[in-house]
This record gives sequence, structure tokens and C-alpha cells, in this order.
Amino acid sequence: MCVTMNVCHYDKRMDFFYNQSNTQTEDDWSGAKLVIVLCFGTFFCLFIFISNALVITAVVRNKRFHFPFYYLLANLAAADFFAGIAYVFLMFHTGPVSKTLTVHRWFLRQGLLDTSMSASLANLLVIAVERHMSVVRMRIHSNLTKRRVTCLILLIWATAIFMGAVPTLGWNCICNITTCSSLAPIYSRSYLTFWTVLNLVVFFIMVVVYLRIYTYVKKKTTVLSPHTSGSISRRRTPMKLMKTVMTVLGAFVVCWTPGMVVLLLDGLNCTQCRVQHVKRWFLLLALLNSVVNPIIYSYKDEEMWRTLKRMICCFFYDASDRRPSRVHSAIMSTRSNDTTSQYMDDSINHGTLNEKGKF
Repeated sequence: MCVTMNVCHYDKRMDFFYNQSNTQTEDDWSGAKLVIVLCFGTFFCLFIFISNALVITAVVRNKRFHFPFYYLLANLAAADFFAGIAYVFLMFHTGPVSKTLTVHRWFLRQGLLDTSMSASLANLLVIAVERHMSVVRMRIHSNLTKRRVTCLILLIWATAIFMGAVPTLGWNCICNITTCSSLAPIYSRSYLTFWTVLNLVVFFIMVVVYLRIYTYVKKKTTVLSPHTSGSISRRRTPMKLMKTVMTVLGAFVVCWTPGMVVLLLDGLNCTQCRVQHVKRWFLLLALLNSVVNPIIYSYKDEEMWRTLKRMICCFFYDASDRRPSRVHSAIMSTRSNDTTSQYMDDSINHGTLNEKGKF
């Protein structure tokens, strides 16, 4: 089939581009494999929504978390929550459905994924800056004001949205389909190469920077600990925060690097690399990053774990306490002089006073 160059195909559906790039969506995303992927994806997305919402709520409710580091950590959880939304959208627009999508719907599908990834990456960069500011001054937290932190968070999302929208703004292959990639049939190979190289370079820089900060904190903590006052837990707090961030960064690099390498190979037009056979599994690996982050927060930060556990316990306690409250209302409404009713009423009132006494 002869295709004229420099002719834009915005009116075409995605089957046109998949056929041009020889991408076999039906073989990779159909039958039992598709069901398994969707089941795992659904479970992971539910966990992402619930766990990251708990982390954000914990930072808002606990005043001990009202510091720049934890605000940025909550924003990272928001990026993971957004990633869950992107994956849900992907699940409803993948498999055989992919070929029926319009160009704009496919741009939206991929743009959501790119935006979530860029938001997490930019957030980790800002956390590195915040940690460096606090480490240089040998403080647990930096002196960034809430206004500056808010501006940084807005800048993170503005950058992420822009990076996710770059192909939609024109850097694509719709007007020159000979340059289209295989994994992303309407992304030009030049953009795919630029995007993956940029991310991999940032990965490397962040690892180097975090390792230097970690080494500096560990050295300073070891030298100054015998000469500083305060509790042992307070002196160890900067190191604990760095360990938390290092673990989050390590999980991010491990989960995203394989996918970045596959996209880079596709951008370099490596026809012998069989990238189509591994894309599904590396996508699930990237999804796991948004799953493990809340686990890391709660495991590495004792105060975060206590806050999350308290919130979960209060939720189930309130749910179990609703039925007795309705019984109490029914008893009060009947105004029975019955001895049994009076006994129940006194018992409930006594229990309520005891609960108030605990707080």
C-alpha cells in the first residue's frame, strides 16, 4: 500500500496507524491474557486509590507532617493516585479496543500515563532539592514556606502536563507516518528517543545526587551525634527521612527503567529487539511503582504507620459503632419506662462517658 508523505491523517482511526506500524494488538491483548492483566490491574488500581488517599489524608490531619518534606511526599502520593486514574483509563481503552480509538482519544490515553510518570519524576527532583537545603543547614526540615511549597507543587504539575501534551501539540508522526514508532503508533521515533533519553539521564543524575546527600547526612550524623543534645530518635530523623526517599527513588528506577529501555529501543527502530513481546509486563511493572510507594511510606516512617493504622481503626470502629447508635436513638424516641430499656439506656450513656474520658 503506497502512502503519500506529508499528508496528515487526523481523521483516521488507530487501526490505520497500527497497520502501518505492524503492531499486533489482538495477539498481545486478548483472551485469557487480557483477563489476567485486567484482573491484576483492577486490584492494583483499587489499592493505589485507597492507599495513596490514606497517605494524603494522613499528611493533612497529622500536624507532625505539616512540613515541606511531607507536603511533597503527599504530592508524590497524589501523582501515584493520578497514575491509578491513568491505568483505569488504559484498561478500558486497550486490547482490540485500541484500533477503534480516534487519534485524540489515543493521545489522551497515552498523555495520562506520560503525565503521571513526569509528575513523579519532577516530584522526586524537588524532594532532592528540599533534602539538600535541609542537609546543608543540618536541619530535619527545610525552611521553605507553605507558599513556596505550593508554587513548587503547581510547577511540578504544570511541567508534567506539558510533557504529557508535547506529542499532542505537534511532535508526532501523523503527518509523516514513515517515522512512526511501533509501541506508540502515532509517536514519532525522534520524540520517543528524546523522551526516554531525557528520563534515563534524569534517573542517573537523581541517583548520584541522592547518594551524595545520603553519604553526607550519614557522615555528619556520625560525627555530630556524640556532641549534640536531644533524643537519639531526633538525631536519627534526617537519616530516616533520607532512607525513605532513597527507597522510593530505588523503587521508581527499578519499576520504570525497563520500560524506558524498551521505548528507547523502539525509538532507535530496533526491529530485532522484539519489544512487542515484553511491553505488557513492563507496563505492569511500572504500575507496581504506584503500589509499593505507600507501603514504603508506612514501613520506613513509624509516625506515618501509626497515623495510617489509627485512621483505618477509626474507620472500622465508627462503622461498627453505627448500629448501637441507632438502637440508642430508637430507645430515646419510644421513651419507654420499661426496666430493660432503662438499663440499656444507662449502659449506653455510661459507655459514651467513658469514651469521652479517653480523649
